[in-house]
Amino acid sequence: MLTQINGLHHVTSLASGAQENNAFFTRVLGLRRVKKTVNFDAPEVYHLYYGDETGTPGSVMTYFPFPGAKRGRAGAGEVGTTIFSVPEGALPWWRERLASFDLHGLKEARVFGENRLYFEGPDGDGFALAEVPGDARAPWLAGGVDADHAIRGFRGAHVRLSDGGATEELLRFMNYEVRERADGLVRLGVPGGNGADLIELETLADGTHARQGAGSVHHIAFSVDHREAQLEVRKALADTGYSVTSVIDRDYFWAIYFRSPGGVLFEVATNEPGFERDEDTAHLGQALKLPSQHAHLREVLEEKYLEPIHD
Repeated sequence: MLTQINGLHHVTSLASGAQENNAFFTRVLGLRRVKKTVNFDAPEVYHLYYGDETGTPGSVMTYFPFPGAKRGRAGAGEVGTTIFSVPEGALPWWRERLASFDLHGLKEARVFGENRLYFEGPDGDGFALAEVPGDARAPWLAGGVDADHAIRGFRGAHVRLSDGGATEELLRFMNYEVRERADGLVRLGVPGGNGADLIELETLADGTHARQGAGSVHHIAFSVDHREAQLEVRKALADTGYSVTSVIDRDYFWAIYFRSPGGVLFEVATNEPGFERDEDTAHLGQALKLPSQHAHLREVLEEKYLEPIHD
């Protein structure tokens, strides 16, 4: 078992526009933009990161906003819902707030004894707020949401699959244990995890497969403390038969990637060095930061490709 894994590190999705995406996370959800950089493989596209004050692993939602991208199609083989943690009793306040922004898909539900509010992002992204008593993680409070209601970070993710058995086996190998089964869902969690440590698996009966596009989750990343732990995880996964990439420097963490049995792209990311490596805490996410290999493209990127983001 891979006891090095703490829970989620970040979730990365696709969007159709940077300005709308930024406004949604900072003005509607009250998160902080902690980094404004570009896609390593497509530098003409932003990579935007949102989270708590410092972008603590387990709080960070990231986006590749491809201008004008068509919406994805929901189905099996994807993370269908990203679930955030909010304080107990916060949902009525959030329902009123989200309704005031005319968000679609507002729906309350009780899942595994937990009160949730489901809603859609600008591109039909699937989100939920879950009331979690006693979540002691510190929220970002400069985003227009007070401490009694502010998002604490991720609660977890809801994954839709054609057959959940092999993915459940993989997650159990990755330090997740089965907590509950009900209504066709399996809930797994990391013992003593980082708060962003739940995964729910749903098996879809109709066989419809997801097609990625705006609003789709591109990949889901799991947290390990440091590079040594990541190398241990990589070796164990490879020894088990998974095709795992080499370690890739993403400036703010090191990453490895592999495809889960259900088709979802998994990443294992380090908690080091963090988002303060090139900006101090007070100014996180303000300046455009470019990977060294793309630094020479700054002028053309800013003038021709990257739309201005107005905070």
